Amino acid sequence: MMTDLDHLASRCRSYVAVIIVGLLALATFLSVIIGGVIYKYRWRIRYHMYMSKERFFGHQMLPDYTAIQHYKYDALISYAEDNIRFILDDVIPRLETYIISLCIHQRDFLPGNAISDNIIHAIQSSRKTIVILSNSFLKSKWCMYEFNIAQMESIYSRGEDISLVIVILETVPNSAMPLEMVRWFQDNNCIEYTTDHEGNAFFLEQT
Repeated sequence: MMTDLDHLASRCRSYVAVIIVGLLALATFLSVIIGGVIYKYRWRIRYHMYMSKERFFGHQMLPDYTAIQHYKYDALISYAEDNIRFILDDVIPRLETYIISLCIHQRDFLPGNAISDNIIHAIQSSRKTIVILSNSFLKSKWCMYEFNIAQMESIYSRGEDISLVIVILETVPNSAMPLEMVRWFQDNNCIEYTTDHEGNAFFLEQT
């Protein structure tokens, strides 16, 4: 009798162990799947979370927020700090000659606000976001933040109005770009920077 009870107890322990291992394996599998989905759609999730927060609390964080249909700027210029001389000496004078109102980090970001809030505020307050793409741009965390938020803004808030313009300043291999940027290039046009007359006209037309 005791032998039968011992055998039954041993079998029960085996079943419990199998159930525990199975549950752990299932939990690990679900964690990997959920983590993969969150990572894949991380910028979409981040953008919608910010928009929800702004809808309820934005008036407290950004008191001078400009309604999307009344843009404060014609364009936000998104660039890497390594390209600052090019931006100051070429891009800004070139565009402002044509009375284009530009949003520039150093000049127009609101002191005291978080960088992420300043970036989203600037994107939403600008008719276009012009990315000056370089290898340095890809290495900058905040530059890539601007690109991804501008991409989400263009997709989810501007309808058919493509508000993100990419200007290629130097050759950047596809292998160096994140997947989100490669996909954007596949579906949208970009502009190669040039100083010739026809290229200049095209540049201004697109921006």
